Amino acid sequence: MDQTIKIMPCLDMQNGRVVKGVHFVDIRDAGDPVECARVYCENGADELALLDITATVEGRATMLDVVKRVAEVTTVPFTVGGGISDVNSAELVLRAGANKVSTSSAAFRKPELIKEMVKTLGAEKVTVAIDVDQNAAMPSGYEVYIDGGRTATGTDAIEWAKRVDGYGVPVILPTSKAGDGVQTGFDLPVIRAIKEAVSADVVASGGAGELDHFYQAVEAGATVLLAASVFHFGIIGISDLKDYLRDRGVAIR
Repeated sequence: MDQTIKIMPCLDMQNGRVVKGVHFVDIRDAGDPVECARVYCENGADELALLDITATVEGRATMLDVVKRVAEVTTVPFTVGGGISDVNSAELVLRAGANKVSTSSAAFRKPELIKEMVKTLGAEKVTVAIDVDQNAAMPSGYEVYIDGGRTATGTDAIEWAKRVDGYGVPVILPTSKAGDGVQTGFDLPVIRAIKEAVSADVVASGGAGELDHFYQAVEAGATVLLAASVFHFGIIGISDLKDYLRDRGVAIR
């Protein structure tokens, strides 16, 4: 494991507040995004993600004022997703202070958007997120979901990840709908399957509940470890997590 692993707290946003749900529903409040971002940077986060979780479903753009305010206090690379439906909306988010954008539903509906973003913004600024759920009818056993996990697509998740990788995207962020918020561990088979199928870095997302879950994700091939609940509610501290991984021989920033 010679690649350096990054820790990435994720701020899921709704109505200008940080929230956290279970299986993408049962949402509860987790604080002010600016305050959360500032604390995470002070506590050693390597990157931050800010996801406007209802922007796509509500058919609106990302809240740029929130992005601006978070950018002012953030000292690490910061990825924004939710409601980024074209190159123009991505550029507005980057101008507001984000370092990278993440796209999911729009990229799935219009794959050429991924190509356009890579070409116009630069590959290093583009992450494609893939929400997945188990479906035995799919060749890999995993199906792509869009619209914040609400809409099944009938598309195999690993095939879609390969296609995304073919556009030169450097980071793919799969989130397991079954694992989201339940703190029983990341969906390791999907991390492993995507990592084996692509050259991009794979983010582990959805399901972290204890220190060992993060180590398991590294062993499955994830190079970015994303979590929300365990950080927001003080279950795991970032410095404790880094110490734990270092003790197991993982290269940490």
